[in-house]
Amino acid sequence: MSQLDQVLSKIDSDLDASLERLFQWLKVPSISTDPAYKDHCRIAGQWLVDELKTIGIEASLRETGGHPAVVAHAKGHAKGAAKPHVLFYGHYDVQPVDPLELWDEPPFEPRIITLPDGRKAISARGSSDDKGQVMTFVEACRAWKAVTGSLPINITFLVEGAEEDGSKFLPEFIEANKDELKTDVALVCDTGMWDRDTPAITSSLRGMVYEEVIVRCADRDLHSGTFGGAARNPIHVLSKIIAAIHDENGRITIPGFYDGVPETPTQVLEQWKGLNLTEEEFLGQIGLKHSAGEKGRMLIEQIQSRPTCDVNGIIGGYTGEGTKTVIAAEARAKISFRLVGDQDPATISENFQAFVRERIPADCSVEFIRHKGSPALALPHDFPALTVAKAALHDEWSREPIVIGMGGSIPVGGDFKRILGLDTLFVGFGLDDDRIHSPNEKYDLQSFHKGTRSWARILAALAG
Repeated sequence: MSQLDQVLSKIDSDLDASLERLFQWLKVPSISTDPAYKDHCRIAGQWLVDELKTIGIEASLRETGGHPAVVAHAKGHAKGAAKPHVLFYGHYDVQPVDPLELWDEPPFEPRIITLPDGRKAISARGSSDDKGQVMTFVEACRAWKAVTGSLPINITFLVEGAEEDGSKFLPEFIEANKDELKTDVALVCDTGMWDRDTPAITSSLRGMVYEEVIVRCADRDLHSGTFGGAARNPIHVLSKIIAAIHDENGRITIPGFYDGVPETPTQVLEQWKGLNLTEEEFLGQIGLKHSAGEKGRMLIEQIQSRPTCDVNGIIGGYTGEGTKTVIAAEARAKISFRLVGDQDPATISENFQAFVRERIPADCSVEFIRHKGSPALALPHDFPALTVAKAALHDEWSREPIVIGMGGSIPVGGDFKRILGLDTLFVGFGLDDDRIHSPNEKYDLQSFHKGTRSWARILAALAG
């Protein structure tokens, strides 16, 4: 047997023990957004430090402005040419569990369940997002160490404890430790597969701009019987502005919005066409039938490679039970933009604010609250790590992996590029039905097992 075959065999024989280790970690309620769980977050970070040390990897818990981060280093066996050095990123914190009454079982009592279609899955908060995904990589490293006494490449680990709370202090931490964290390429395991049998590599991520808009008119709420028809209504003003953002074809009307938006290469579009993603399949699962995106674009383009604008919340006037006939003094909206290509977050924000100001009546005012923005990310199609990872995943899954964009944003990829100059390879094994951020989160047993085998193959492929 080759070394890789021995490593894969070790992963297979050690599956039950791997699950037991994961279950120990899943029992820790490391909810980063709730101060009541601050100590649990530290416990979860220390658990990983201790676990990495058991396989001979130098690890420590490092302080940040928030929950601590796990940093670890492992040297590969240096034979012949210099081995690549990768930075592996994940997070040990989890989402809150509310509403608790919707969980079938307690969220921090992990167990194996059988789904209605017969699949086996790990059920617990954090099983998919992101402890289970992190452990696929850790268990792959464990198997390499057990079989060969070393790793095939040099690895630095960065596993944070506040991803679900916005990673507020992570950029500062990376900046302060950039010499230690600088490697050849970053690996991130916080993504998913195309379907349960088809692996995927995320080659691009949309960026983000998030704005809050506050429109104010009168100096207090008004009686609509007395002032209705004469006084400006800020809800009307804000609603008209929001309605003006999109035209009848679904395009965004903010001047300069599409500057820097690339067209997807023809060969990529052809691959996407072959996936046959339909409105019925994608929207049907959420009770919808018809796409509301840009006309003339495939559904898969609308959700992955085109920029968007969505109103995430709108507040104004009386919203309690019963009636109260008032004209509100102010109205608020929370609005997000997903960016692609070379769209600049700062420029998008400035143009949006100008767009709004032009539509504010003379006797009204507007205030903006600008949140952190992030640019889009994209790997070159000939990126060497992408090429070898595709081959490794094909060997494990016996299917050509899908190389695809992701509609969401993972800001750490932008931090790695901006601060460390690193391109990031996003490989994960989550599924759309994993119910992350929701009650009854799960992670398919196949995703965990074959995800571990996949990482073992990718490490071997990166070593050449």
